[in-house]
Amino acid sequence: MKFASLLWETVYHFSPAIKEGLTSGRYEQVISEAGRLLPIARDIATGKFVGIAKAGTQLAAGPVIAIAEAVQTGVLSFQMDRGFQKTYRNIAAVQEGIKSLQSGMTTLQTSVSILQASTALIGVGTVAGVALSAVNLHQMFKLREDVKKLQLEVKDGFIDLKTVLQDQGTAVLQRLDEVANDLKFHDQKLLMIKAYGQFREAVRLVKTALVCTEMSTRNDTLTAALNLLTHALSAYNSAELCIDTSAAGLLRRMECVWAIEQMIALIYQLRGEPGAVSDRLSHLQQQIQNQSLQVVDQCESEAELDLLFPEVTRLQRCDLPILQTWQDQIEWSQTLVPQEQKHLAELEVGTAGELKADELEDWVELPEQSLYNSLKKTSHFLSLRDQLRLIVKPDLRQHYETYIRERSPAAGYKALAHAQWQDVSDLTVTNLYWHLKRTEQAA
Repeated sequence: MKFASLLWETVYHFSPAIKEGLTSGRYEQVISEAGRLLPIARDIATGKFVGIAKAGTQLAAGPVIAIAEAVQTGVLSFQMDRGFQKTYRNIAAVQEGIKSLQSGMTTLQTSVSILQASTALIGVGTVAGVALSAVNLHQMFKLREDVKKLQLEVKDGFIDLKTVLQDQGTAVLQRLDEVANDLKFHDQKLLMIKAYGQFREAVRLVKTALVCTEMSTRNDTLTAALNLLTHALSAYNSAELCIDTSAAGLLRRMECVWAIEQMIALIYQLRGEPGAVSDRLSHLQQQIQNQSLQVVDQCESEAELDLLFPEVTRLQRCDLPILQTWQDQIEWSQTLVPQEQKHLAELEVGTAGELKADELEDWVELPEQSLYNSLKKTSHFLSLRDQLRLIVKPDLRQHYETYIRERSPAAGYKALAHAQWQDVSDLTVTNLYWHLKRTEQAA
């Protein structure tokens, strides 16, 4: 429930009236077949749906930044494909759902451009810590806000980082010049420009499809968008983009891939193919898990870990649960009878407070950054990297526990061989593991 709690505290917000009903016990949140919370509330006495949570997408990081909007409005879009479009086309809730989806796709497109632009600094080869810190988690938030407020222009999928990072010092500006003159990165950039152009055009087609009145025209438009996304996905997955790439650079390239995968899932949802949506989302979650672990394993320095730890932690604790919620909601919607689907389509999405323009500037630390800074005080690079591995794949912890049990008696820690580990933190486990490793190596 730790992930679920974090998810609802940082992403989804019910209207004050719904919150009051949930607190008083008149309402309850819908629970998926798998026992996970969904962003929908129902009246306990009547069983009727009473509200859909509003997603505060500005608080979600990573390539799935717009997914919260898709989750909450996806049900409405799906209802239109289930035969309610003629009856409910003019209902405000559906129009708001379309507007929200279009806004979410714009945010997603912006997110890809920011992720891609940061590679102009990370580039290829070894990257100094000062360059990595210039595109950390907090900075990515700020860049997205600047693009949203039209303070930054996206050109061919890139922004002018040299203008943005003028205050970061000469080392960062020098790095930008070096990458700009790197022939490997030049070839990679051309490939990314082409792929981004295909992605941008696909987003535009999906937005158009949402307002098509003829179902055949709408589906043809979505098919055209899907073809473009397939080509863009192939380009971003190209081995050429991974040549001589650091762990941080690899993460950025993978995040672009994950964004395209999200759009493909959304198209299948708009086409009324819930089975395909569930399959794509399940695949995407597994892909994020596997590739995140690949990134962590490739991390070779504390400077890289300073960037990776907060971002990968955010992906695991926020973005992945949002994807799971989307999948759960799609699967749950298939269990509803037509009358319940119709009622759900009529619901309005709740309102939630947005961040004020100056609030982002006032953030000192994001929760993931705060966690990492706290762990650094009592740990070291190798242990911290393994702690991140355990956040991504908790099953790996058994290896560390087994090593400690087997090697601790020889090092004079016989009690550890019989210790109970379920309540021991990952920090303690990995610190002990590396202490025993070094003791063994020194012997």
